[in-house]
Amino acid sequence: MSLPDWQMAKSPVRATGVPHPYWPRDLSIPGYVVNDRSMHEILSFLFSVSGLFLLSTWVLTGRKWARDGRGQEFGVARRLAICWFAVCGFIHGVIEGWFSLYYDVIPSDQSFLSQLWKEYSKGDSRYVIADNFTVCMETVTAWFWGPLSVWTVFAFLANKPCRFVLQLIVSLGQLYGAVLYFYTEHRDGYSHSQMGHPLYFWFYFVFMNILWIIIPLVLILDAWRHLQQAQTHTDLAQKEKTN
Repeated sequence: MSLPDWQMAKSPVRATGVPHPYWPRDLSIPGYVVNDRSMHEILSFLFSVSGLFLLSTWVLTGRKWARDGRGQEFGVARRLAICWFAVCGFIHGVIEGWFSLYYDVIPSDQSFLSQLWKEYSKGDSRYVIADNFTVCMETVTAWFWGPLSVWTVFAFLANKPCRFVLQLIVSLGQLYGAVLYFYTEHRDGYSHSQMGHPLYFWFYFVFMNILWIIIPLVLILDAWRHLQQAQTHTDLAQKEKTN
């Protein structure tokens, strides 16, 4: 009985004299330096900081002065949505922002965030070879959806009229980027992933990215509903004014 590909790929391979753990197996990564921080250190940092942003925003949205458009306390769903945008602000602006600035030196760099990307690249090696699509997509994500995510948090906390417009714009951008991310790799035959690997393929590549399809879809529908209600109210007010 033959072993799954991911079990056959536990040890690093050598491409053009540089050992690395990425796929495809013959991938050339000149100057690659192995991480000196463990996977546990890297993932602990990512989820701890993300959790801190989530918890802080949850507490903030529960304060007495935090109210929705009707002057009522935010519901659980709305508070979770605002927390989502806060975490997105961190991930897009800091994590992906780092990649957009230093993608060309990440393979040889030992800065913590570069090591984070080298770890993640075990699930998608396009990040460690500065793939054109990945660089362009992450740059747009970092410099547009990052700041706009933070603005969305502020807009909801300050009860700004543009809050659902921002939610719609950011969520559409996230959904579009995630769909292209998966589709381009599908077109490549998942050649940059260790197909079937429980951590690198299913957790890094699939789970950590499919969130940016599922959650934005829900938020798009939510924003659509609120904007539709606002337009209906405006239309009725205009009719009453002309009658």
